[in-house]
Amino acid sequence: MSTQGGERDITGAGNGPVEGQDGAGDRARRAADEARLEAELNDDAPPITLTPNQAKRASSSARGMLIATGATIAVVLPVYFLNPTYTAETYKRDIDVSTIARQAAGDAGYLPASPDLPEGWSSNYARWVTGRSDGVDFWEVGFLTSDTGFIQLTQTDDANPTWTAQRIGDAQVSGTRTIGGLDWELLDAPNGDSVLTSEIDGSTVILNGEASLTEFDTMGEAVIDDVRRNAVEEAERLSSSDSDGS
Repeated sequence: MSTQGGERDITGAGNGPVEGQDGAGDRARRAADEARLEAELNDDAPPITLTPNQAKRASSSARGMLIATGATIAVVLPVYFLNPTYTAETYKRDIDVSTIARQAAGDAGYLPASPDLPEGWSSNYARWVTGRSDGVDFWEVGFLTSDTGFIQLTQTDDANPTWTAQRIGDAQVSGTRTIGGLDWELLDAPNGDSVLTSEIDGSTVILNGEASLTEFDTMGEAVIDDVRRNAVEEAERLSSSDSDGS
């Protein structure tokens, strides 16, 4: 009995687990797994290696982009520097309106208006416009005001409703304004410009542009004075010619 009991003890000692052996193995495996995972997470991605052909194509694409950008800059810069930002000073030319008006008088049949305006005003163009399909010839002058505004003067002695409507465009009547003792029709254009039109001693006069109504008053009064003065001088000239002829 004692022998069998001994055999059971021996068998149990040889095949049974030794205290602490399995726990140590598990800890070792976990440590190895954690070390391997950490190594994988910290491992940098492998470098990308291009073949010679791929490297050549990439270099060609980059070079092409640089060439295209340079060509665009070469085209844009001259245009930019040749077209500076426009200001009121850019358009300031100070045309001698009275001289051009006298030159146009032979074609017009009357002396076009060249109003005397306060210091600080100037003109950037003056012309006699003829040969239009509507058959209406007219005098046109652009004025820069002393406050950087702009007013265009148009004058003709041959106006008709169609021509006047074309000159006014989409401007809508907003009222009347008395300038120099005359009633002027006041209109507002969609672009914000003001338009004033009136009849002065047989001439249709249109003023339009971007300026204050006070500046329009200044222009209107000067135009009225000049048109009336020219009419008197023309009448005296004709009277003198008739007297010399008789």
